[in-house]
Amino acid sequence: MHKLFTFSRFKSCRDLFRSATKFSLSAAHYADTEQSEAPSILVEKDANITLIGINREQQRNSINAATAAQLSEAIHQFEVDDTSPVGVLYGVGGSFSAGYDLKELEAEAQRGSLDFLLRHEGSVGPTRRHLRKPIICGISGFCVASGLELALLCDLRVMEDTAVLGFFNRRLGVPLSDGGSVRLAAAVGYSNAVDIIETGRRVYANEALRIGLVNRIVATGTALGQAVNLAFSIAKFPMASLQHDRNATLENANVYARPGFGAAINNEIMQVSASMVEDMQEGVKRFKTSETKGPKTNAWNIKEKSIPDWEKAEIEIEQRKGKA
Repeated sequence: MHKLFTFSRFKSCRDLFRSATKFSLSAAHYADTEQSEAPSILVEKDANITLIGINREQQRNSINAATAAQLSEAIHQFEVDDTSPVGVLYGVGGSFSAGYDLKELEAEAQRGSLDFLLRHEGSVGPTRRHLRKPIICGISGFCVASGLELALLCDLRVMEDTAVLGFFNRRLGVPLSDGGSVRLAAAVGYSNAVDIIETGRRVYANEALRIGLVNRIVATGTALGQAVNLAFSIAKFPMASLQHDRNATLENANVYARPGFGAAINNEIMQVSASMVEDMQEGVKRFKTSETKGPKTNAWNIKEKSIPDWEKAEIEIEQRKGKA
């Protein structure tokens, strides 16, 4: 029987994700092995579960065009792998994803182009279609802007208690284009969706669980392990009937109905206009100015949850057991 992750063995988020770097045996498929740079997408299988990691820690796992293409390919390979019924998507290094890469965003804004939003699959991955298999999303740190749209692509979301969600792209004048306006409303209802979209505010774990934006809240540093455990709990079932019921839900659940979903996604994309380019240009300038002067708030800081002494003692006991 497969041995499940023991969460308490990891003292911090960084410890857990350092262990996650082992899940990279298949990453050579996506990067030249002679290059010194680490692959931006890590892929590995734990028994019959496929783990897909966004590996751009220094960029808060923001996604550029090359990473989006690699992520789409990784998910495609998972979908055609008959030996893997369930996948897990996560971010390496303490955050899930800060959305679209700011450098590429600035370059597109300077060119006066919104073409990057109109890619066939989506700007950050295969976000403009339904996935053919369940994927569980492990959310740590920041899951914002199109990173949140990517999380909404997944069937289920496991969120750490100190993680942060939100459409921060509101501040830059960048529109939603990866299914966010469609999937968010389907998940949390119209009123909650327009609140989150229009204000661009932070959404914390308790609210996210209450409104149905996420499915589980877990301790800081355990999102990956908990998501893997949840994936195993699903993969143990007979998959033919599970997939039948999943597909029936997609067919019948309001905007998730396939014809309605396609129309809604197309409407989201086609409403993107050239007039948004100026807003995007100004938004990037404002952001860069604030970064140069120093942020006025601790916008990107997350205070790690303090661990009581009794839990520290439990962790030490588990670590000693693990070394035995």
